[in-house]
Amino acid sequence: MSVDQEIVHVVGIGADGWEGLSPRAREVVTSAEVVFGSERQLALVPPSDARRVPWPSPLLPALPGLLADHAGSSVCVLASGDPLFYGIGATLARLLGPERLRVHPHPSSLSLACARMGWPVQDVQVVSLVGRPVALLHPAVQPGNRVLVLSADGDTPARVAELLVARGCGPTRMTVLSRLGDEREERIEATAAGWGSATADALNVIALECRADPDAPHLPRVPGLPDDAFEHDGQLTKRDVRAITLARLGPSPGRLLWDVGAGAGSIAIEWMRSDPSCRAVAVEHREDRAARIAANAAALGVPGLRVVTGAAPAALDGLDEPDAIFVGGGVTAAGLLDVCWDRLRPGGRLVVNAVTMESEVLVADWYSRLGGELVRVGVEHASPVGGFTGWRPAMRVTQWAVSKR
Repeated sequence: MSVDQEIVHVVGIGADGWEGLSPRAREVVTSAEVVFGSERQLALVPPSDARRVPWPSPLLPALPGLLADHAGSSVCVLASGDPLFYGIGATLARLLGPERLRVHPHPSSLSLACARMGWPVQDVQVVSLVGRPVALLHPAVQPGNRVLVLSADGDTPARVAELLVARGCGPTRMTVLSRLGDEREERIEATAAGWGSATADALNVIALECRADPDAPHLPRVPGLPDDAFEHDGQLTKRDVRAITLARLGPSPGRLLWDVGAGAGSIAIEWMRSDPSCRAVAVEHREDRAARIAANAAALGVPGLRVVTGAAPAALDGLDEPDAIFVGGGVTAAGLLDVCWDRLRPGGRLVVNAVTMESEVLVADWYSRLGGELVRVGVEHASPVGGFTGWRPAMRVTQWAVSKR
């Protein structure tokens, strides 16, 4: 191995500091020529001959240069807890390759919190709010869920409590665990409704046992949220058709969706709610609707949805190639389906919903050339007819779905 390919050791350190490290981890730290870490982490290890380099802010843009500056030196990186649990270990693995890393983990905040709560680790959902909006918590807030929240600071518990109360989940039990592993470890328990504006130690995690008020809206992660979960002006893929559409799009982890002619953004939003790693771009030509899409995305827990304001197909220029495309509006725009089909990744899915005769003719032509599935979806809802009840049909939707081979 060449000099510039030296192994980088990554040592996890907890609130218990130097005393909590294994003999091997201590040896790695004391023998290093350069030790990277936050000011707090560096203060936890005893003096040595190593050069101590505190992380700059922002860290990620500076990281490649910092490592290059110390090529040829034995390097130790300090990380909080388990370096591969929302830590710098994963970033270094991507940057250097896993073969250049030796990771020495400490018990993670997840493991320590579950140990204090008596919760099986595999049954707990984790949401990190470190440098992320609190709205990301929404999809995890399901009655009966046990959720561990990684806090950004001492104010995070109050912001989490506020979100829970607004969702109708005021009875949720909150246990705030501070300085886990330290002899000064603290535990505060309250309901979300009873938390108020109290602050906690900056180093805390929040254990949630989700409970809802009887009249709280039920917003599951499976496709088909109620229509009134979205703000809209009528341009909305309705609940039953939306569930069918998402079933054919087939969301899966890490995949990117284009929602073209997004309206209220319901397809893109439900795609992203299916898994935290799902990504989507909502393309909408009207500015008022684009703003509404962003608001819906934040309210339903996917604030990372990218909204592009512009008319397709021109608005699609420069976007990353998608794994799936949904066209819900503007299908008759000249060249739109040609661009979508050309940009779709091999193995990807294209789903088009047509409601007008003109769009049906276009979709039928594409179906005759490329095959796939062509179905007509009809939904009827019971509604009053005088003093009786009858069926009122919604506008039928012709749906074409095809995979790119």
